[in-house]
Parts: sequence; C-alpha cells; structure tokens
Amino acid sequence: MRIAIFGTGGVGGYFGGRLAEAGEEVIFIARGEHLQTIQTQGLRVDSVLGDFMVQPAQATDDPAQIGPVDVVLVCVKAWQVAEAAQAILPLVGPETMVVPLQNGVDAPAELAAVLGVDSVVGGLCGLIAFVAGPGHIRHTGIEPFITFGELDNRPSERIERLRRAFTHTKGVLVEVPADIKAAMWRKFLLIATWSGVGAVTQAPIGVLRSVPETREMLEQSLQEIYNVALAHQIALPADVVSQTLAFIDTFPPHGTASMQRDIMAGRPSELASQNGAVVRLGRKVGVATPLHNFIYYSLLPLELRARGEVEFAN
Repeated sequence: MRIAIFGTGGVGGYFGGRLAEAGEEVIFIARGEHLQTIQTQGLRVDSVLGDFMVQPAQATDDPAQIGPVDVVLVCVKAWQVAEAAQAILPLVGPETMVVPLQNGVDAPAELAAVLGVDSVVGGLCGLIAFVAGPGHIRHTGIEPFITFGELDNRPSERIERLRRAFTHTKGVLVEVPADIKAAMWRKFLLIATWSGVGAVTQAPIGVLRSVPETREMLEQSLQEIYNVALAHQIALPADVVSQTLAFIDTFPPHGTASMQRDIMAGRPSELASQNGAVVRLGRKVGVATPLHNFIYYSLLPLELRARGEVEFAN
C-alpha cells in the first residue's frame, strides 16, 4: 500500500516507521530540521520493543509532490486537524482512505467537512512516544495498538487491506472493532482523564493512581465522561470505568500524557479537544461535568497564554 503519514511526531513516526519496516511504501510529511534529517539520514526509532531505522526514508513537506495515496494516517494534534484537512486534499483520490488518530472524538467530522464523508473512517491508537530529536522517535511505554473502522461499522475491503498491512508490523496490535465510535469514546474516556488530571496536578500517572485523593479524581473523571457518552447514545460497557482504571494501573509509573507535557512546557495543547470537549458535549445533552469544568477552567489561562492570547508571568 502507498501510505502517507501526515505529521511525523511520536505517533506518526512510530506507526509509519513500523509500516515502512514491514515493506509498505510510506511517505512521511514533516517540517524543518526534523524533515531534513529524515531525508538525509533516515528515521530513527528507539523502542522498548526493539530499535530500528527507516533508511532511506521518503519524506517531504509538500503533499502536492506526493499525489493521491491509498491511505493517509492523520497524526497531527487534535487542534491542528481543521487546518490539516486542507493540506491533505492533494493526497486524496477517489479510493483514498483517511484515518484520524487524534485524541478526542471530533476529528472524523472535521476531516469529512473538507474531504468528504466517504473518504474518512474512524480511528484511534495508543503508545507513549515522542520526538527525541530531529529524525528521532522514542517509544518508552505501552504496547502500541491501532484501531480503525468504517464510521457506519460496515465491513470494507479498504479497512481489511490496512488491517493486513499492520498485521505484518513488529509489535503493533491492530483491531477492527464492531463499533468504532464506541472504541473512540473508550479511548477518549482514558486520555481525557489522564491528560486533565495529570495536567492540573503536574504529576506522573504512578503518583496519580497511588495517592487516594488523585485516584478519586481519576475515577470521577472517568464516570463523568461515561455519563456523557451514554447521553450521546454511545454503547460503552457498564464496567468501562473500572476496566479503564485497571488499565491505568498497568502504565509505567513515570508516564505522562502528551497534553499534560504540552501544558507543562507552555506549548499549545489539546485541552479544548479533550477536557473542553467533555464540558461542551456534556452541556449539549444536559449532563453535569463538574470535575471537567474545574480542570478545563483551571488550565484555560495557561492554554490562552501558550497561544499568545493573554499574557502573564509565572
């Protein structure tokens, strides 16, 4: 398959790298020194599952140079999706499948508004990975998984082709779920909780789950998102809160969420697409989300400062 990776950060670099390692034709879309290093030296991936290099690697900052592909994995941050949709247009032909891998649940609709609903499927993924330097991705935890499916849950050949491609990669768990929207909300429940509680406390997950008071925050956050999901007629299992909390207990204790790291570093983050989205989606169906209100409102001044919309000293 011919696969474009739109956004070669921790997610795009890792999954794209594994697909290239497995023999798929992968084109990385990146910028600046990161792009230059990938073009000249290849893409280096250090992983707890084994280090590898993609060398030579195809990479560009201009999607128009690539033309239509079979698959686009959209791996930018959630707040960048609307802008990315316009840049993705040259990659999309009649048979192209666009797979968003953002945290949150808004990306498919944002992409479909520009690219057309027939081009877009649902998707999610999980791993702890980040850009360690130009042309260098580091994967430090969580067994990598990727999940995708048609938004109406029908079987399709394009989904099956991508599933087969991922089955040939090393160490990537791939799934086509019976209900992709429920799967996306299940991930949303996890990541918005980890990100929000982690960002407002500035503590790693090992501390959050072991201190009784912050563990209570984790559980309350999960419950609020579950309540919102049910009101939106998302078919989550009744024990999803306890299951997710048990999954959190398996994370490396030093782990932090990407949104948490962005906020702590003073960078723009996915706050509006995670905890802000819980507040927004809860209001839409009349479900109270007091903890997420607190998290979102507490972090919003930092987010606005990172975006240059307000100024204040530390």
